Amino acid sequence: MHYEGPIYRPPSEADSLLIQATVGCPHNKCTFCMVYKKGPPFKVRPVEDIKADMDEAAKIYGGLVRTLFFPAGNTIAMPTDQLAGICEYAWKIFPKLQRITVYGSSKYIHEKGLKDLVRLRQSGLTRIHVGLESGDDEVLRRIKKGATAFEQIEAGVWVKEAGIELSEYVMLGIGGRERSLEHAMETARVLNEIDPQFIRFRTFLPKINTLLLHQIRKGRFQVLSAHEVLREWEIIMENLEVSSEIHSDHYTNYINISGKMPQDRERMVARIREALTWDESRFRPVYVGTE
Repeated sequence: MHYEGPIYRPPSEADSLLIQATVGCPHNKCTFCMVYKKGPPFKVRPVEDIKADMDEAAKIYGGLVRTLFFPAGNTIAMPTDQLAGICEYAWKIFPKLQRITVYGSSKYIHEKGLKDLVRLRQSGLTRIHVGLESGDDEVLRRIKKGATAFEQIEAGVWVKEAGIELSEYVMLGIGGRERSLEHAMETARVLNEIDPQFIRFRTFLPKINTLLLHQIRKGRFQVLSAHEVLREWEIIMENLEVSSEIHSDHYTNYINISGKMPQDRERMVARIREALTWDESRFRPVYVGTE
C-alpha cells in the first residue's frame, strides 16, 4: 500500500483500515493548521492505484476489515464519481465492512450539494468528519476557514438529509479572549441548527508553522487559560439543544466528557464545573514559544 504526505485520522477511526484516496488539502489556508502547509500539494490519487491498495489490503487482512477511512485532509473534494467508485469497490472486496468514512470541510461539502451527497450515500459512504471549529462568522473569517456559518449549517443539513452520519468538530478557544463568548454562543446556535449525530470537542493549541502562532507572538491573539476554556465549554453545553452524542476524545482537552444529549447534559456540565474548581496549576501550560 502507498502513502504520500501527512496521514491523519480521527481517534474514532483508530481501528480503521487507512487507504489513501487524496494527498494534502485543497484549501490549506486555515490559520491554526500546520498539517499540510509544507506540502505536498493537493491531488487525487488515480482510482486504479486506490483500488490496487485495497486489493493488497484485502489479501492481507481479508475479513478483518470492518471500518475503512480514506485519507487525506479533505477527501470529500474528490470528484463524486471517483469517490463513489472506490466506495462501491470497497463494499465488494471487504465482506465484513460496516462503515466508510472521510474527512470533509463544509466548504467542499457545500460545493458538492445534496444531489452528489445522495449519490455518495448510495455508493456506500456512511460518515463524514467535519471541522466546524466555530459557528461565529467573525472567527471563521479570521481563521480563514473558507465557509460561513450559514454554509456550515446548510452543508451539515444536506449531509444528514442524504443519510450520511455527521461528526462535527468544535475547537474550544479558537476565538481567543476577544471572541470567546461570541464563539461559544454562535457555535451552540449552529450546532442546534444542524443537530449532527456526533459533536467532538478539541481545544486550540498553537502549532508551529502557522499564521495563528505568528499572531499570538505579535500579541494579536490571546490564548485562553484552562479556566477560560472550561467556561467557554460550559456555555456551549448549556446552550446546546441537540440529540447528538458528545465526545472529547483528544489529547488537547483538559478533561474528558462524553454522553448523549439532552439526557446526559447535567452530568457533563457538572464535570466541567468540577474542573473549574481546580487550581490552574493542575492543568498543562500553553506553550507558544518565541520568534
